Amino acid sequence: MQVEHTITEMITGIDIVQSQIMVAEGHELHGKKIGIPEQAGIKTHGYAIQSRVTTEDPLNNFMPDTGKMMVYRSGGGFGVRLDAGNGFQGAVITPYYDSLLVKLSTHALSFEQAASKMVRNLKEFRIRGIKTNIPFLENVVKHEKIHKWGI
Repeated sequence: MQVEHTITEMITGIDIVQSQIMVAEGHELHGKKIGIPEQAGIKTHGYAIQSRVTTEDPLNNFMPDTGKMMVYRSGGGFGVRLDAGNGFQGAVITPYYDSLLVKLSTHALSFEQAASKMVRNLKEFRIRGIKTNIPFLENVVKHEKIHKWGI
C-alpha cells in the first residue's frame, strides 16, 4: 500500500484499502463486486494535496517534540480528509512513537483551490503543548515555486 494512497483515492474515487481487502478475500479486481475498471479506464478528477502534520520542530532541525497536548483542534470541510495518528487533546507525546499527528489531505477541481483549502485547514489547527511542523507546511504550500510548477 502506498503511503499516499489517500491522494489516489481522492482523485479517482476508488477506495484502495477496501479493494485490496476484497482482492485478498478472492474477489476479482475488475469483477462485479469490486468494479475497478482496467487501468486505461481509470479517470482522475481534480487535484489533491497531502500534508503530514507532525510534532517535529522545523526551527530545531525537525527534531520531534514531546509533552502533553493541552489543545487539539483540526479543520475540515468539503474536499478535506483527516487520517488521524496520535493527535487528540490530552495525548501525551513521548519520544517512543511516530511523530505523525494527522495526515491532512485536500481535494478540489484545480491545484490552486486544493492549495487554498490546505492553507486554510493548516491555519485552522489549534495545537498547544507541543511544537508542530504546521508553519513549515504552510510555507511550502504557499511557496511561489510550488504554484509556478502547478504541483
